[in-house]
Amino acid sequence: MSKAPYGYHGRYLRIDLTDQSTESVAIPPSILRRYLGGVGLGTWLLLRESRVGQSPLEPAAPLIFVFSPLVGSPLTTSAKFAVLAQSPLTHRINDSLSSSHFAIAAKKTGYDAFVLVGQAESLTTVLIESDDIRFEPVPEFLQQTLPQTQKSLIDRFGSSWRFAAIGPAGENLVRYATISNEGRHAGRGGLGAVMGSKLVKAIGVRGNLTTNYADPDELIRLSRDLSRRSFGPATAKYRELGTVANLLTFNRLGTLPTRNFQAGSFAESDRLAPETINESRRKTQSSCAACTIGCEHIYHNPGEDDDAAGVRLEYENLFALGPLCGISDPDTVLQASRLCDDFGLDTISTGGTIAFAMECAERGLWDVPDLRFGNGNALLSAIRAIGRGEGIGPQLALGTRALAEMIGPESAEFAPHVKGLEIPGYEPRALQTMALGFAVGTRGADHNRSGAYQVDFSTQVDRLELSPDAVEPAIRTENEAAVLDSLILCKFLRGVFENQFEELSKLLRPVTGWGMSADELKQTACRIVTAKKLFNIRQGWTPAEDTLPPRFLKDELPDGASAGARLSSTHLQHLITNYNKHRGWTDDGWLPPSLVASIENDL
Repeated sequence: MSKAPYGYHGRYLRIDLTDQSTESVAIPPSILRRYLGGVGLGTWLLLRESRVGQSPLEPAAPLIFVFSPLVGSPLTTSAKFAVLAQSPLTHRINDSLSSSHFAIAAKKTGYDAFVLVGQAESLTTVLIESDDIRFEPVPEFLQQTLPQTQKSLIDRFGSSWRFAAIGPAGENLVRYATISNEGRHAGRGGLGAVMGSKLVKAIGVRGNLTTNYADPDELIRLSRDLSRRSFGPATAKYRELGTVANLLTFNRLGTLPTRNFQAGSFAESDRLAPETINESRRKTQSSCAACTIGCEHIYHNPGEDDDAAGVRLEYENLFALGPLCGISDPDTVLQASRLCDDFGLDTISTGGTIAFAMECAERGLWDVPDLRFGNGNALLSAIRAIGRGEGIGPQLALGTRALAEMIGPESAEFAPHVKGLEIPGYEPRALQTMALGFAVGTRGADHNRSGAYQVDFSTQVDRLELSPDAVEPAIRTENEAAVLDSLILCKFLRGVFENQFEELSKLLRPVTGWGMSADELKQTACRIVTAKKLFNIRQGWTPAEDTLPPRFLKDELPDGASAGARLSSTHLQHLITNYNKHRGWTDDGWLPPSLVASIENDL
């Protein structure tokens, strides 16, 4: 076997849960350089391990945990891991990231990735050490919430282990269930359901193998410089108020999705503003593992015990469980967020699906009398029903697209999703670079794989009427995200870098020893995005999927939206065609044979 490059172990662990067999599989150094780690290497593994036309929840479908050359290094925000699978919500590629000590401990087991296939006989915890893999039945953990599961795992196996686990939502195969670790979540697309389908309650890691670095002294110097810059003005808002600071700005600009995207502003947004919530609730701040930014803002309801865990509040769960559902009561939003965390539910898809169901009920298309915009009790009851698999829960657990198919074609006209993934908190009619990013995204409607909203809020484009010639910034932000997600570093560092590809190549050099130029790193980003597209094509993608829901492609404006915020299907198609041309793909988004051959040669 070739010697692994610095920063890598050069192998992945393949675990077959059906017969409890394991195999250490070599990863060629050339593949590590071409796909880096994280989402890039995970996409290569997903293409290698998947069967064309597979079902996401069939035993043979792989579930992949991937690390990166930077994990375990002194670089700030590098303690992250990626999880990949075919999404049961979208049936397309799904990659999600999470920060925690799990990433550091997992890499110390001596592998760059874990690939799980098959299905256990009963609910199982997989324990992975540097020299041992064990399969422990845990039937007594069935339907435990995530806080209960974490306690049970530590009580049974000890505090030296780090765990990634699922809650009841994953066991009940909710199509947007999460995989959680130490209060953090690999959230979108239903990875928890894939893990639940394999009857794996948790994965525990404990190791003592480290990797060497090409230039440790230079790495320490660069790490100190990056830490210093990460604590500067570019990240100040995340430390002071967190991402919830976006709420009032988006509301003022008419880009805050409200009542299932029927409006672009929320009249009672002040009640949910962080400044308001801070006045009446105790708040603590925390950081992810190996992070200097400190963006976690954890809120406690009035009268709550000092030892209570509190609720980590971000813009996306505030928007999805608040304005999108017409809810203005902060206590309700905090309770809803906690329920999602306890059950293991993606907050965006939970809020998005319930908001869609509320509109269906108000229109008389679905007979659920209490499910109405603004009804906080109905929101909380719906989340409990989803997590426990009771009442209307199993229908809501399918997600917006499948629920619309169940309710009927009239509801599909206002069902907000792209490729089955619910739309995050950005009004696409008023943020048209983001609209393009949503439409073409391989994961579906996604603000983390396309940072195009950054462009819309700049002076680079007209966000209300994006020129078809102005698609390059959307591609650039998508490429930047692909590299950050593969190395893996936090996207909150984006504002710290003046020239992202140049500076990231400099960070990579003392870790791996590679003299990788900024141009090579850009080519790597394009390769990763193309590989993700190839996976989707293999699993049935067609050009008709690259679009937005009918609600967003009509002449009428949403209430409270910025004047001129219209997006026609014709204009969107022009944007998509130009995007494909700039990517070097065919006009309608298929991959030329040369690109397909290049990636398939790597497999």
